[in-house]
Amino acid sequence: MFAAGREDMQKMDHYTIETLGLPGAVLMENAGARVVEELLKLAAPHTTFVVFAGSGNNGGDGFVIARRLQDLGHTCTLFLATDPSHVKGDARIHFDVYTNRQLPILYAKDATPETIRTLVNNSSIIVDALLGTGARGEIREPIRSIITLINEAEKITVAVDIPSGVNSDTGAVDDIAVCAHQTITFVAPKQGFFLQQGSQHIGQWQAVDISVPPSIAHELSLELPHVITAELAKASVPKRPRHGHKGTFGHVLVIGGSKPYVGAPIFSAKAALHAGAGLVTLGIPETVYPMAATQLPTALFWPMEEVDGHLAVQTYTKKQLETYDVCAVGPGLSRFAGGELWMQHLLDSLSGQPLVLDADGLYIARNLLDLLRTYKGPVVLTPHPGEMAMLLQTTVTQVEANRLEIAKQFATEHRVYLLLKGHRSILATPDGTLYINPIGGDALGKGGSGDVLTGILASFLAQGAEPLEAMIAATYLHAEAAELQADIQSHYGVTAPDIIEGCQRVLRQWSE
Repeated sequence: MFAAGREDMQKMDHYTIETLGLPGAVLMENAGARVVEELLKLAAPHTTFVVFAGSGNNGGDGFVIARRLQDLGHTCTLFLATDPSHVKGDARIHFDVYTNRQLPILYAKDATPETIRTLVNNSSIIVDALLGTGARGEIREPIRSIITLINEAEKITVAVDIPSGVNSDTGAVDDIAVCAHQTITFVAPKQGFFLQQGSQHIGQWQAVDISVPPSIAHELSLELPHVITAELAKASVPKRPRHGHKGTFGHVLVIGGSKPYVGAPIFSAKAALHAGAGLVTLGIPETVYPMAATQLPTALFWPMEEVDGHLAVQTYTKKQLETYDVCAVGPGLSRFAGGELWMQHLLDSLSGQPLVLDADGLYIARNLLDLLRTYKGPVVLTPHPGEMAMLLQTTVTQVEANRLEIAKQFATEHRVYLLLKGHRSILATPDGTLYINPIGGDALGKGGSGDVLTGILASFLAQGAEPLEAMIAATYLHAEAAELQADIQSHYGVTAPDIIEGCQRVLRQWSE
């Protein structure tokens, strides 16, 4: 599955119409029919509908929806939120079909705000076909007031293709947008579903077939972000041979911890073990070691030289490090004098094992990106938006406004794998391939959840997964586990250890 932008969909539609020869009006009929199929799944006896339609193709879909609902015997009011003269092209064809049949329609010019309010309040299901993926610019009256009334009514609202007011490329909402309970989108989810405010407005989404072949994206050489599915995540988890032993499943080294942050590396190590790693060693400051050892007796420990509870600048030999299959650096590490020199020594001593950098591991490496580019093995960076802004010397606002572009550019420029965390995490590879994790929520909003993700990711790498596979599996598993635990406990109470427990539950479900 892929996520499409506005221009991508325009190219796919144009190819279908001009090259394949399928008329746009037929695509519009198919789109309306698919939406009606989904609406009927929500409908109960005596359900009443109102379809708010604009002048563009989205409105054309709305004309088909209203006509088909009435043909099936449902009570449905079509509200045209524009002057009829503004309806053009394929939408005009379906508008004329609707009016030629003398089906009921209410025009904006004949309606007062109170009329619209009554219409909304007397309807069971609201269909938003006001503004589609091509809409740009300020939302004007009467559409602005209609959106306000829709949101105030808190009725079941179904958006056609995308909620009106949400930018299909960026997810941005300039001022106002429909808050949909469900979005029925065509061909593929839109990139804006997963960016900025978009995910807060789409509700549950579903992509439906309208006879635009998804393979067209490949034929047109469109470089579209992939959307991770549960099936893809499950298939990306390393296979676990029944005859395997602890050496089969890899050895993870987690370097981190400091007096203020004892728990972080413990969460990472525990997550790595519960995600299947055969062995996990914690490299932590000497004075932190006694506290950590009592918390995780199933791990091995490497007490490292320190100064005042932080790691000291020290060198490692290749022989010391070659026993580890992956090295994860950063959980609870803190910032310390000589950190960059220490990181250089570490990079020089590793033998090309996969390297995962998180938290203050990212901060220490911020001026060493050229070294990371020439590292002998795969490097995976896992910044949250603040850390990404730090790496780029920009603002969080800039990062959040351009997540896909920033992730792709950074990964390709520095030849790293990037896992840009967030409400909808973005995965980028050195060749510019992008993946979007479509799940995750507030249950992940606790200290330590990122440390758990680092541990899962390192574990899958140690078990032999390719970096992209490891990121896909770890990111989706991490989010799914948090949601599962939130359903069992509450969204308020999920902690890092709960997420680790949830990972085991999800992995068991995936193995059944």
